[in-house]
Parts: sequence; C-alpha cells; structure tokens
Amino acid sequence: MAKTTKKETSDKKNESKAETIKSWKLTKQQKFVLGCLLVLFSVALLVAFISFYVNGQWQSDQSSVSQLGDRTEIVENWLGKFGAYLADLIVYRGFGLASFVLVRLFFLTGLFLALEMSTKKLKSIWFWDLFAIIIVSVLFGFFATSAPELGGTIGYELNLFLQDYIGKTGTLLTLLFGLIVYLIFKIKLSPEKIQSYFDSTKKEFKSELNSIKTPQQPESAYNLEEFAIEEDPELDNIHLKSDVTQFEINKEALKPTISNSSEIDLNPVVKPVQMDIKPATVAPTTVHTEEFVIEKAEEEDIIEENLASRLVADFGLFDPTLDLSNYKFPTIDLLKEYSTGGITINQEELEENKNKIVDTLRNYKIEIAQIKATVGPSVTLYEIVPEAGIRISKIKSLEDDIALSLSALGIRIIAPIPGKGTIGIEVPNKNPTMVSMKSVIGSAKFQEAEMELPIALGKTISNETFVVDLAKMPHLLMAGATGQGKSVGLNAVLTSLLYKKHPAEVKFVLVDPKKVELTLFNKIERHYLAKLPDTDDAIITDNAKVVNTLNSLCVEMDNRYSLLKDAMVRNIKEYNEKFRARKLNPEAGHRFLPYIILVVDEFADLIMTAGKEVEIPIARLAQLARAIGIHLIIATQRPSVNVITGLIKANFPARIAFRVTSKIDSRTILDTQGADQLIGRGDLLYTNGNDVVRVQCAFIDTPEVEKITEFIGSQKAYATAYLLPEFVGEETGINLDMDISDRDTLFREAAEIIVNAQQGSASLLQRKLKLGYNRAGRLIDQLEAAGIVGPFEGSKARSVNISDLSALDQFFNNEQN
Repeated sequence: MAKTTKKETSDKKNESKAETIKSWKLTKQQKFVLGCLLVLFSVALLVAFISFYVNGQWQSDQSSVSQLGDRTEIVENWLGKFGAYLADLIVYRGFGLASFVLVRLFFLTGLFLALEMSTKKLKSIWFWDLFAIIIVSVLFGFFATSAPELGGTIGYELNLFLQDYIGKTGTLLTLLFGLIVYLIFKIKLSPEKIQSYFDSTKKEFKSELNSIKTPQQPESAYNLEEFAIEEDPELDNIHLKSDVTQFEINKEALKPTISNSSEIDLNPVVKPVQMDIKPATVAPTTVHTEEFVIEKAEEEDIIEENLASRLVADFGLFDPTLDLSNYKFPTIDLLKEYSTGGITINQEELEENKNKIVDTLRNYKIEIAQIKATVGPSVTLYEIVPEAGIRISKIKSLEDDIALSLSALGIRIIAPIPGKGTIGIEVPNKNPTMVSMKSVIGSAKFQEAEMELPIALGKTISNETFVVDLAKMPHLLMAGATGQGKSVGLNAVLTSLLYKKHPAEVKFVLVDPKKVELTLFNKIERHYLAKLPDTDDAIITDNAKVVNTLNSLCVEMDNRYSLLKDAMVRNIKEYNEKFRARKLNPEAGHRFLPYIILVVDEFADLIMTAGKEVEIPIARLAQLARAIGIHLIIATQRPSVNVITGLIKANFPARIAFRVTSKIDSRTILDTQGADQLIGRGDLLYTNGNDVVRVQCAFIDTPEVEKITEFIGSQKAYATAYLLPEFVGEETGINLDMDISDRDTLFREAAEIIVNAQQGSASLLQRKLKLGYNRAGRLIDQLEAAGIVGPFEGSKARSVNISDLSALDQFFNNEQN
C-alpha cells in the first residue's frame, strides 16, 4: 500500500508540472497577435529613428523629452512625443546609428512568431545583430565630439572605457578583431571565397582587355584562332595545361563543345581557346550553386519537428543532478598527508642489495650483463639482464636463496617481466613510505581520468598513481589474510567514487557482516546509499536480509534490461545519453539510471550461513549485470575454494590479492603464485585477466572517512535513500494449517516416542514404528503443525516443545475440549 500511494503522489506531481509547462506555451492566435505587434512596433521605431536624424531632434526636441506630460509642448518627431522619447532613449542615450539594427530584429522576430517559423535561426540572428550593434556603436564613439548622435551615449562610454585601458590603437584593433569574427562566422567569409572573387575579376579584366585589343568581326571565333596561333604556334601543350585551371573555375565551359561540335573537328588545336573565352560572358552558374546551398541550409530546420530536439532546444539536456544542484564534492583538505615529501632513495641500501644479488647469482655461475633499480614506495624493483645462454628457470629457482642473502621478507621474482626483455626481482625497502589517500586523489591522473567509475588504488613500483575503471572490470574480487588491508582498500575504493561521482550518478549497497567496518557511511544514506523498502538501516549487517537484497538487485537488473530493450540500446551509458537528450518518455517508465555498486566486506561469512542462496544471485549478477550498471565488489579473508568457487571466479576477471599465508590461496585468487610473498600493510597484486601489477594501496584512516561522510551528510539530501524494488520470495515452508481429522493413525504414538526421546527426527520414527521415510516425514510435519516439535534446523534434530508425557496428555485433552 505504501508503494502505491508513493506512486500516486509522484504521478500527481508529474501531472501538475506538465500542466504548468503547458500553461506557459503560447497558442497559435497569441503568437500571431504578438508577431503583428512586434512588426508594427519595428515600423514605429523606424519612423521615429529616421525623424530623429532628419529633423535634428537631438538638438531641437531635447528639451521636450523631459516634458512628456505637458500637452502644449510641440515636438518635430513624426511619431510625436512617444517617438521623440523612444529616439532619445534608444538612439541618443543608447547605441546611436547602430540602433537601426534593432528595427530589423523586432521586425524579424514578429515575422517568425506570426508565421510560426523555427526559432533556432532567430536565436542566431539576435546574437549576431546585438554583436554588430555593440561593434558599430563603439566604432562611432570615436566621433562623439563632432557628431555625438552617431555612436550614442553607450558607444561613447564604452569607447572611453576601452581607451582608458588599451588606448585608441588597442580599441581599433579590438574592433577590427570583432569585425573579422562577424565576417567569418556570420557572413561566412573565407580565404577561398576572397581568392575566387579576385580570380574571377582578374579573368573578366583580361577578357575585356582582349576584346579591346582585337577588332570586332562578325566571326569572332576565327579571330581568336588567329590570335592564338600568332602568339606561339609551337606551345599547344602549354595552352592545354593552362586551360585546365580555367576550366575548373567555369563549369559551364562544356556548352561550346556541344554546340560547335563541327568546328572542333576542323582544328583540334584551337578547340581549348574557344572553350576558355566563350563562357567568360556566361557568368550565372555560380549564382545557381549558391541558391542550391541556401536551400539545403533551410531544409536542415525540418529536423526541429522532432519532439526530442524541440524539448532540448527549449529546456536543454536533462540534468539528473538538478535535485541536488548545490551539492559540493568533498574537498581534498579533508584528507591527511602522511608522507614526509616523497620517496627517499637510500643509495647505500641500493648498492648493498645490488651487490648481494649479483654475488648470489655468481655463486651459481649466473652472470649478469646489466642491472637497473626502480624505487617504489615500499618495494624496489631490480631489473637484470642475464648473459646469453642462461635459462630463466634457473634464476626463478633461486628465489629463496636470494631472500636468504638479502635477509628480507617478500622477495618476488618476475621471470620475465611482460613486455620487457628483463627479469625482475622485487625487494622490500627497509624504510617503506606510506602512500596517503590525499596524494592519490590529488594526482593529475585521477583528477583528469575520463572514466565512468574511476578508482584510485594507490601507487605502483614506479611511483605512478594507479587508477582503474570499475565499469570496465566489471566486478572486483578482493582477498587476503586478516589485517592485511582489505577494509582500508574498500574505504579507498569508496572514497575515490565519492570524490568523483555525484549522488545522482552512483548508489552503494553495503553489506557488512562485521557490523563495524562500513558503519561510518550511514551518514550519507540519503545521498549515496540504496536499500530495500521498509527497512531501517541502509547498511545490511543481518545475513538473513542479504538474500532478499541480492534477489532485489536481480529484480532491478531484469527491470533495467526491459528499459534498455524498450529504448533499443545495449548498455547503461547509451541509455542515459538517450535519456539526457530527452528521447525517452518518463511517462512510459523510463528514468535516469544511476550506477549501483554492491560492496560485501566479508563474503566467507555469507557463504557459511546462507550458502547457495547467496552464491546463485551473486553469480547471476556477475554474469548479467555489467551492461545495466550494477557492479560487485566482494572481499573475503578466507580465499579457499569452497568460498571463492569456480562459478564466482569465472565472472570476476578483476582481482586484488593482499598478502596470504600459502601459495594455494594465492593460486585460488590470482591463478598464479606471488600473493604469499607480499609484505602486508596494503601491499597488493592487481590483475584483470592479463598482467599482474604490484601496487602499494593508499592508506585512509577512520577519522578521514568520518570527515568526508560528515561533509557530505551535512548537505541537502534526497528525501529517502535510493529504494530497490521489493522482492517477494517463494513460499518454501510447510502448510501448517492441517485439520485434526486428517492426522495419521499413528500420530499419538509418534508424539509419545518423540517426547520420550526429546529428539524430533524422522529417522527415529522410522526405527521405532518401522515406517517408510515418506510416512515418517508426514508425521513430523503434522507434529510441527500441532506445535509439538519445532521447525527444521538443517542437520540438527528438531527441538521438542513438550517436556514429558503428562504434559502431552494435557495437550491432547485441551485439543479435544
């Protein structure tokens, strides 16, 4: 009921909004009347302005303007006192001679309204005409001392303002630049048009010179032939080449070859000369092409008939952040700077480790051609190039020996490094540098990341900020032993998204069986969190509610796929772009879809308590939910095969492994070893199905997360958290409403056996009463319906609610009465 009332109220609000929008829309008659009024007003302005300059009102009627209420005052303006006032206001105190452009503006606006033409072109006209008014007014402001009526007061003041700062020369250059902008963008003047104009005038000038030099004869074609032959009869080929360029300018040159085909056959040499000069008198071809281009430009306005484009033109693109338009993203000052100013390179330590590595390899007769060190926050990578003929597997087998010689924990050998012809040996630093979340969030790589869901994990060995896109992963599996940095890693992931995405763009579903890790995010419940209807807390701590939440996300996934199918798009990005362009009707159920990110802090606990009920919806979401913007982040501290099953691993290509205790756990997470050789404290390996990258996770402490959530929570929020669809589970229980007359004949005897044994199990009844399993199971169901035994508890025996046989007799007596 609550859900239907919410829908009805939201529908009423939408209807009221639609009625207010419709009420502001002008009817056809109102547009026609307003258009006629503007046209007549433009004519009145024209009359008043012309009279202002013809009669010299700026001198004669200047005193009359201030006495409009005096009917005895006589003015010379053709529009009377009203015309004198308008001319004084707009021309003398306004823009001067440039005010005539306003006449054109009002006239065209009236025509567009009266004839119901598209307003897209009208906006361009208003912009460029107002631009021209300002330029012309400021230009005439130079003549304010001799003719103040040319530039007006505004033009004069703007001119003085510019001269005070950039001088007369700078003002002229600024006006010249404005004129160039107007010519290029409004008149569409280009260097090609100027060049073609000069070429055509040059050609006409040459043709007139030729006509003056040659005597007029009735057969002009033969005179031209003689002139061409006298000039140089040996250079026929050169004439053909020059004719090609002139032929390109005049496309009409093909006409003489068709009309005088017999003359062309007589003398093929003179043929191109006739083609050049005859079309010089025929010039109207360029006019036809220009008219055709103009017709094309007018046809483009028909696209405005589309309802979506009209809505975008009137209201702009849909903005999902309007509900929280004043929302401010957290500032970087809320984060704490832990490092003391970058990585400190200890030259002695590097030299010592290098010598130990070289000596250890030489002990096993492995020579090194080259060695290079790359210092990271917590680990230094030594890249070695072995001599020719050395087998890589031989170096790989010396991992423990190198660790022994260096006396260091977490030696890891990469043989070979992908994309390089070297072998990598990762050695932990004696004094590791902490990577703060502030340095990662403030990096240019994160701030300028053009990703849908950017996540800043930390810094690599080369001290570069490591940023990945959750939308392309599309799901993330995190695993590691207790206390190795999983919860800090989750906080880093959530903080990255809070710094980048608006509350309208992303929502979180947080599952926290530990009940203490994610409770800080309760403060941003109405901004960023999603929850089931009729639930108190957005952060789920009860494992029984997790199943309903996961099934609700599956319902949301199916609903979103239906919306994508109706919109004929393939993913959430295309859908939201189409919705922003107002191509989808909200009345048909379409809405802006935010990304939904499911975060599970301890997955092993869910698998232990719910098992298949949790695994199946998570596997279904991981398989299908990528395209509709639902992404999963699952963390566990027990990376065993029965927790991270093959069904889950197949749909989680992106994985993060913190330090684990055994190579088996490392292979379970990453399908390769290496996680067992990490040093802990945020040291992690990241893979997305290809290369393995070692990253030092950024550290963010609880007070920092608290400051961020308080900053966001103190701002204006939505009325409630984002509500997921309600899930109604199937009835899996037993129908306990059984009639007493339908009970088995052995019901009382079975009840006595159960009460005596104080153990409710079907196998006990099978043994004592020598029954089959089906009949014993029915008897247990009837005993549960009667309230003698408790509900099913898995592998345990059912509890018995009646203590002894006397109490059982009392129970049956009460039933009969």
